Amino acid sequence: MSTGTAERADPADRGRLQISRSVLRKIAEHTADQHPGCARTRRRIGGLGLGDHGASAQISGPDDALRVRLDVALRYPAPVREAVAALRTRIGEELARLTDCQVRTVDVTVSALVAADAPPRVE
Repeated sequence: MSTGTAERADPADRGRLQISRSVLRKIAEHTADQHPGCARTRRRIGGLGLGDHGASAQISGPDDALRVRLDVALRYPAPVREAVAALRTRIGEELARLTDCQVRTVDVTVSALVAADAPPRVE
């Protein structure tokens, strides 16, 4: 007889969790957008403003060796090398923490440098 409290299989024997690449991409983009050195930029096509956008990521490879390609805009002046190194580390850690996937590489393209907001004028 089977009951609701019947012996359950070991979690490793029950199956496998498959996380969509779009979820992994959104985690990488959100993590980059939260970095204080990253900036949002205006998107324009043919002179028409289409709003702001943040980091853009592409994910490839198997779960135990992900490859992340990231396109970001950084605040200027900023130490670009340090910001990119911090992004690589943080994205790898966050993907591992949230999804248990391992990141092999994070390639970062800095597509724009955005001037830091000017301080308000006091008159």
